Amino acid sequence: MDLKSQKNFFQPRARLLLQLGDKLIKNENIALLELIKNSYDADSRWAKVKLRNVGDKKNGYIEILDEGEGMDIEIIENVWLEPGSDYKENLFRKKVRTPKYNRLPIGEKGIGRFGVHKLGTKIELVSKRKDKNEVVVKIDWDEFAKNKYLKDAKFDVFERTNPEYFKGNKTGTKIVVSGLRSEWDKRMIRELYKSVFTLNSPFHKTGKFKVELETDDSKALEKMPKWEDVQKFALWHFKCEIEGHEIKKFLYEFTPWDSLTGIKERKLTEEDDYISDRSTLVYEEKINGKKKETILNLSKNYGDNENPKSIGSISFEGYIFDRDKLTLDLSNHQGVALLKEYLDEQGGIRVYRNNIRINEYGEKGNDWLNLDMRRVNIPAKRVSNNIILSVIDLNEEKSSALIEKTNREGFIENEAFNDFCTAILYTLNIIETLRKDDKDSIRRKFNPTEKQEPVISSLGKLRDLVDSKVQPESVKIEITKHLVKIEEDYNHINEVLLSSAGVGLTMGVGIHEVQKVIAELNYLVKEESVPENILNLVKHLDELIENYSDLFRQAKNQEEDSVKLINGALFNVEYRLKAHDIHIIKNYQNKLNEKIVCSKRLMLGAIVNIIDNSIYWLERKRKKIDVSNTKFEKKILIDLYNNKNHIDILIADNGFGFGLPTYQLTKPFVSDKTVGMGLGLHIVSEVMKIQNGQILFPEVGEYDLDEDFEHGAVVVLRLNRKTI
Repeated sequence: MDLKSQKNFFQPRARLLLQLGDKLIKNENIALLELIKNSYDADSRWAKVKLRNVGDKKNGYIEILDEGEGMDIEIIENVWLEPGSDYKENLFRKKVRTPKYNRLPIGEKGIGRFGVHKLGTKIELVSKRKDKNEVVVKIDWDEFAKNKYLKDAKFDVFERTNPEYFKGNKTGTKIVVSGLRSEWDKRMIRELYKSVFTLNSPFHKTGKFKVELETDDSKALEKMPKWEDVQKFALWHFKCEIEGHEIKKFLYEFTPWDSLTGIKERKLTEEDDYISDRSTLVYEEKINGKKKETILNLSKNYGDNENPKSIGSISFEGYIFDRDKLTLDLSNHQGVALLKEYLDEQGGIRVYRNNIRINEYGEKGNDWLNLDMRRVNIPAKRVSNNIILSVIDLNEEKSSALIEKTNREGFIENEAFNDFCTAILYTLNIIETLRKDDKDSIRRKFNPTEKQEPVISSLGKLRDLVDSKVQPESVKIEITKHLVKIEEDYNHINEVLLSSAGVGLTMGVGIHEVQKVIAELNYLVKEESVPENILNLVKHLDELIENYSDLFRQAKNQEEDSVKLINGALFNVEYRLKAHDIHIIKNYQNKLNEKIVCSKRLMLGAIVNIIDNSIYWLERKRKKIDVSNTKFEKKILIDLYNNKNHIDILIADNGFGFGLPTYQLTKPFVSDKTVGMGLGLHIVSEVMKIQNGQILFPEVGEYDLDEDFEHGAVVVLRLNRKTI
């Protein structure tokens, strides 16, 4: 016998709407963008977002206002208050456009409004439609958590026959969110600004929909990088129209700066043979285990006969930059730091429908076309997200095969989406090939020789060798990934050196160290040694460069572990110490760990400077002793001494000792080396003064040292315990 249940229907819990807001809306920015898109759908010219006292969760509020068609009580009750309403979807399917600006709706899911829950606990909505009463909705989302079932969660909905906000002939919608869930800081406001102003394509200013952002924090939006400030740095511009199985229109422009004398500008269109020969979209696929090129047709029906779906025409436009330091140095433009900041945050390829942005694509960290990995594979040719700013424009009505995800974070990855990506990458490959020719022309004319810039030159040669000789492919990719990072880190360090000549003197050690490792790598690759050996050396170099970068980061005093600090300095010279066969005696590791307050960057530089001097003089002593066939073991001793008021870092070697009086050692341009600037110990002295410490050259007997070190060079870096 079957016992039939009396509950044969769904009874949603009240907290369901809260979960919808939490799970389907990623963050506050997307929640606000969804409300802004509602203003677009309402046929408004603009949407205004006001942030008032948002650093205070209790008293702050966010207001979104538009002058669109507005809503009456019928729409509020039957559409706005129905989660998942198909109202806009039906308008889209029937191609019903708005009366003023001929728009199709871009919001079809009917759930975006619940993202307001991400912003705050209370919402007040005021809306008015032409010739209708003003409608007010007041919701306290916390009440939903108190009620068990959705039907029990009540809130206020009423009409005003005498409008209080949209008076006269005014129409539109105003939403005020209070009881904020987050305390908005400067970073959050700036992130919102970036999101709002990338909502519209930067290349196509239609003037039909604008977003205004107001905040009462006057400093929050100071010095925000703008597209107009960055565009002047672009060397390449392209604009393409893709439809069906081919590139219908193609424009490629290379416009060198005036300072790039002797470099010719270049322009190609679809009428040029090079482009017309490559205009057909093709992709490679495997058929019966064999690779075969197949023509890609974006005009095919991705739906069915009753509900046909297509991709339609694709407009692909963008600007490409050269971030190579050596090239940027040739520019007469101001604002290189601004350029890099903008591209790091805004770079990539964005997607728009009818000039309204599709979320996620082009966001920092979302490499949806795998551009960064493509560049790792072929760094000299491919573009990465941080050197391109590009826009893909789609027609809302004709691109129905590209379906937005429910959470508004991009398209569903179906067959149409995969074909869409393939078409973009095929076109981008043509652009990259053309760009490489122009880029090479700049390099040939202006890049330094090996003598002028040995590290970059050697890295370039190494990349070419790895690309042509290293197998298997997985190892080649791994090695190239490290080499790309090494060059970026090296350029960053070199750039800081230009504005920090003092601390930059220690870079001589770094260049020497890096050059030696790269030289050995070049040798190994030429000899086609085991790829794993090459990979290990590249990883070592990667770590080495990263540690050297600590020398040039902004000086900031903070608590440091003294033992770890010394270990970090030794790591920076590890390869040189091995190359010169120097034995390090690490007595400091036997001492109790002491915390010191100092600038890690400056102290690393000071320690490396002293060790560098020891390496030089120990090598000089070895050469002299070799003549007499006497055995000599080169040694450097490092020790820690903990005193009542200060901590001493002692560095001693068993070399010749100082040939100059100690009072002259820290004077600038005084050196006992055959070739030397005489600034190393002067820099160390200045570094210690900045930290209220000092450099000392103790007499024999002041410290208990083995006989080996009594006649060598002994240096003490003294840091006060209390204030540094």
